[in-house]
Amino acid sequence: QVRLQESGPGLVKPSETLSLTCTVSGASITTIDYYFAWIRQAPGKDLEWLGTIGFAGHNYIGSSLRSRTSISRDTAKNQFTLHLSSVTPEDTAVYYCAGTGPRPTYTLVPNEYQWWGQGTQVTVAS
Repeated sequence: QVRLQESGPGLVKPSETLSLTCTVSGASITTIDYYFAWIRQAPGKDLEWLGTIGFAGHNYIGSSLRSRTSISRDTAKNQFTLHLSSVTPEDTAVYYCAGTGPRPTYTLVPNEYQWWGQGTQVTVAS
């Protein structure tokens, strides 16, 4: 069974960088044609895809967040980490990590990811 678990701070200050780590078990983040993503949901809003890291480590980042978003990974620990810089209160949301088995390329559609973490609340405030 594939399990994903988010970890990181629940509160960050404006202008700082948010880093959230996803630990994956039951599947390898380096398996060919697997993709792993970060997705968030702000209060009263739809799910928003932030970015995906591919099996070879490539980043695919949404255009509106590309300038301040990156995803890194630690293959030995089977973990990948979101880095979101210059945060503002508009970044307050529940953040999810998600993944999917083999597909031809990454997807920006949240429903196409098979495996989801439980989500972690992140509040940006002074």
